Amino acid sequence: MPFLRDMRVAFHSLMRTQGLAITVILTLALGIGANAAIFTLVRGVLLKPLVNRDEDRLIYIQQSAPGTGDDNSAFSVPEIQDLRASVKTLSALGEFSTLEFTMIGLGEPRVVQSGVVSGNFFEVMGLHPVLGRLIGPQDDGPKADGVVVLTYRFWAATLGKDPSVLGKTVRLGWGLMGDRSATIIGVLEPSVPYPQETEIMANIVTSPHHLSATMVTFRLHRMTELFGRLAPGATLDQARAELRAVYGPITQAHPEAYPAKGKYQISAKLLREQITSGARTVLLVLLAASALVFIIACSNVANLILTRTVRREGELATRAALGASTGALRRMLLAESLLLCGAGAAVGVWSAQPLVAILARYASRFSVRALDLTVDSSLLWVGAALAIVAAVILAFVPRLPSADTSNGHSLSSGSARITGSTSRRQRIFAVTQIAASFVLLAGASTVITTLIALQTARTGLDMRRVLTINVPAMAYGKTPQQVVDFYKESIRRIDALPGVNRTSFGMVIPWRDTGFGMQFSADGHVHTPGEDPRAQWRIISPGFFASLGVPIITGRDFNDSDGNKGTEPVVIVSETLAKRMFPNQDAVGRHVYWTDPVLEFAQGVSAAPHRIIGVTADIDDEHIVPEPIVTIYGPFEEGPIFGGRLFIHTGADPYSLVTPVTRIIRAMSADQPVEHAATLEDVRAEVLTPDRLNSLVFGVFAAVALSIALVGVAGVLAFSVSARTREFGIRLALGSQPPHLLKGVIAEGAVMAGAGVLAGAACGFVLARLAGHYFPDVKMPGALPVILSAFVLLTAAVVASWLPAARAARIDVMQALRSE
Repeated sequence: MPFLRDMRVAFHSLMRTQGLAITVILTLALGIGANAAIFTLVRGVLLKPLVNRDEDRLIYIQQSAPGTGDDNSAFSVPEIQDLRASVKTLSALGEFSTLEFTMIGLGEPRVVQSGVVSGNFFEVMGLHPVLGRLIGPQDDGPKADGVVVLTYRFWAATLGKDPSVLGKTVRLGWGLMGDRSATIIGVLEPSVPYPQETEIMANIVTSPHHLSATMVTFRLHRMTELFGRLAPGATLDQARAELRAVYGPITQAHPEAYPAKGKYQISAKLLREQITSGARTVLLVLLAASALVFIIACSNVANLILTRTVRREGELATRAALGASTGALRRMLLAESLLLCGAGAAVGVWSAQPLVAILARYASRFSVRALDLTVDSSLLWVGAALAIVAAVILAFVPRLPSADTSNGHSLSSGSARITGSTSRRQRIFAVTQIAASFVLLAGASTVITTLIALQTARTGLDMRRVLTINVPAMAYGKTPQQVVDFYKESIRRIDALPGVNRTSFGMVIPWRDTGFGMQFSADGHVHTPGEDPRAQWRIISPGFFASLGVPIITGRDFNDSDGNKGTEPVVIVSETLAKRMFPNQDAVGRHVYWTDPVLEFAQGVSAAPHRIIGVTADIDDEHIVPEPIVTIYGPFEEGPIFGGRLFIHTGADPYSLVTPVTRIIRAMSADQPVEHAATLEDVRAEVLTPDRLNSLVFGVFAAVALSIALVGVAGVLAFSVSARTREFGIRLALGSQPPHLLKGVIAEGAVMAGAGVLAGAACGFVLARLAGHYFPDVKMPGALPVILSAFVLLTAAVVASWLPAARAARIDVMQALRSE
């Protein structure tokens, strides 16, 4: 067969230029392997169907208040009842509330990420058990027995897939809200839990709070996420329209629950879209980055092929003169390209398999679906498709001689004659590489400069010498005062350890935990129309600010008598609150009080005026880059206590305290979880891990792209110098100085780099504006990353041009004149 003969001839031809073939194969392997790996990742996370039954009919319903910056305010029980009674395009609604249960009775006491679900939740979600049974309608209601279903990941990773867990009884607690016993009845099939951190799911009776009047009747108590299944024949657009139509009268009937400033609205989307929303933007940007690497690789290889074609001009002219048609010559080049690209794809796919595993761990920070990613046949198909595309491009890059044009060529000449067309093509490919590299480098620079800004932001806290430990509040068999006494005794014993300077109690660990805020006011403060002052609420022990290294600006800290029954209610406020509520005044001695409607059902929270006894520097425990924050701190003697975090300031190695602190607490209560010990510095580093991974991944892509592009520029200039040897010899013979030739060649490289930067800037601007319409998270790079990227590229291009330029300056005149 002619094609097989062409492949055999192509193989022998490439064997004579093994260095070139290996370079082309490795370059293509880099481009094809990266794209195959990332496409596999994108397919597994964004495109692969969920295991849920009829997942294309499973939707996530979301309530939001964009006016107050609340993207997902969840739903209250009365709101869900209203929707359930009125919406007909949904056959069923499933409820899910996120809680952190303290679980005892299954190995070490631990805090587990939990979901409290309605009896029809699993039926709505279309999921099945892999062991035992799931929660059903018979498990609903206040008189049902407590039951628990384990997620497959928790069962496998924590319990080693032990089937004997079925039937075991555990105790679940949620702070001071009470404890309940529950029986493990099943293990959920491998699936994507939502939220993705969920480890167990329990029925409503396991949470006393869900049975309280606060949960059942209070419309503002929103803590339940809502899932729906489309009714037969209904579409997503119809469900959206009906939800909006039903939601309008609900908000009008209860204006106190939907203030106009919030601009409350309801929306619905497919569950898969909601699950993948956190990873969509970063993965698609990563896919675009890999496409740019593929373009750079193909452009680089195209230049190598052009160079080889010019050096084979005599061979091709001879074939044309002997009767070979343009089609036959093109088929020969296609055979060579297929061999090179096929080999490159094979190496690329082979290297892509471990790369998929690495990228999956990276992507798991954005979507749990990445953890279950497996390499399948799609990797091979993508590799093969990219190989074919590259082969066709490379086969049609060179300009071929015909029988007529070949008559003017010296068939015996072995020199390289570079035509204007070939030179232009080579420079276009080099500029293309620079342009694509600039886009990648500007993007990576943006990510890296953002990370540097986050890492260097001043927090006002003593980051290195403060150890934080989760010691969640447990009310089992204890009164609220006994819980407080437990923490006070823990603090006393830990303070006695060598090297400990101060220990204190707090509600949240900065940046890791979610805080809680409420509406408030202050004596003498006149509210302006539309004003809705809110403050973060934190319960702390005396010494909290000293433990974190935060100064009290005016007034005093709490003492042991503050918050006791019969004493005046007191608080400490942040500096920003004092300035906003009492401008140009002394806040100490003034009063603040809570005005939030939630107080109607919030047990233990007093709406009485609290006297301000101190003003402290702002502690922004929510934002990585600190912002002015309004916070009210209450003494933990007054309570109520939520969370349960210990802060230990030490002059020794903070981690050396983990074992003795754990021993102290377990000696006081054997069932008390003691978890997640870390310094504030390491907590912040953990929160910044996704940003750091982004910087690493995009930085590697940019570095690889830059390296390939610079090799391409150097290669074009080296070939240009080789082809212009006689010209340079004549110019030297006529009196031109070597430094002048050196500058000329370097200038060629700088011009190509400059053209590439300008083209890349224009294309990047258009792409960023286009992507911004579809992905709001995609932002235009700032001036600094763009300028730095341009400087790096231009400098690197000049350096890459130095070697061929130096070669041109060292040309021997006599050898150059005898070169043709």
